Amino acid sequence: MALIDGFGREIKYLRLSVTDHCDFRCVYCMDENPTFLPREEVLSLEELHLIAQAFTELGVSKIRLTGGEPLVKSNLDFLVKQLADLPGLKDLCLTTNGSRLKKFAPALAEAGLKRINISLDTLDPDRFKAVTRNGKLERVLAGIDAAIEAGFERIKLNTVAMKGNNDDEVLDLVNFARDKGVDISFIEEMPLGLLSDDRRKHSMLTSAEVRRLIEAEHALIPTTENTGGPARYYRMEDSDIRIGFISPHSHNFCDQCNRVRVTTTGELLLCLGNENSVDLKAILRQNPGQLAPVKEAIVNAMSRKPEMHHFSDEGETQILRFMSHTGG
Repeated sequence: MALIDGFGREIKYLRLSVTDHCDFRCVYCMDENPTFLPREEVLSLEELHLIAQAFTELGVSKIRLTGGEPLVKSNLDFLVKQLADLPGLKDLCLTTNGSRLKKFAPALAEAGLKRINISLDTLDPDRFKAVTRNGKLERVLAGIDAAIEAGFERIKLNTVAMKGNNDDEVLDLVNFARDKGVDISFIEEMPLGLLSDDRRKHSMLTSAEVRRLIEAEHALIPTTENTGGPARYYRMEDSDIRIGFISPHSHNFCDQCNRVRVTTTGELLLCLGNENSVDLKAILRQNPGQLAPVKEAIVNAMSRKPEMHHFSDEGETQILRFMSHTGG
């Protein structure tokens, strides 16, 4: 069976948030003093597994585990092992801030995790602490090395490009990725969550601007490679790594959207740029252990998936939930 939305797009990709907790407080992701959810409001490991099973039985072949920070979730390697064994799942991956990877990378690889994305916005320790509000760069760098040693099929760095913050480090980050032999993607910041100022309006750095900065040193060759998400990839003649660009503002990719998200509270989000959702947690808890009602709700929800998002480039917030709640 295939999941088809009202515009003929086949949904093959689920982003599944396992927690809203995080050990960082990144400026573009959450408030400086966040209020985390009580345990009874978030999905259990069993509920996460049931939702993943429902989606894979409906034709989803890629699942990305997100947060918050997924590595703060207790027994995450157990969940990874369960998901890795789901029939039909071809790609199980995870996005992390990297701070706990030195400890958990070997167990995750052994459990069946195939690919891993690691957030890295700067290579400057002071700037890193300012962006994350409390993170330590050396822990993330150690985590990247641990992930490489663990032998994941593919490792990618994710960089949120911000004017006046890390635009002067674009080439340094690319060269770091080249040296480590890992991919890197540059992401335009998305207008999610209320902020106390108009920082986004002045910090927006488009993918075209980032590309020009890179091409001052490295010629970029377009490629048709695709990892199942919205990134457009480029290569360089003298390196095996890929450079990706995710451009929700400057290059609307909605016509090819193949994904939905489930938050840590069980909301099925049909679009990152819209507030409409379906409460899968309520269905799960009204029908314990039953897949049929969950699958029915997912199928019925597809007709509500919008044609596109409408992010503004003027810096104002349009979606009130923070990225930490959405799961990226």
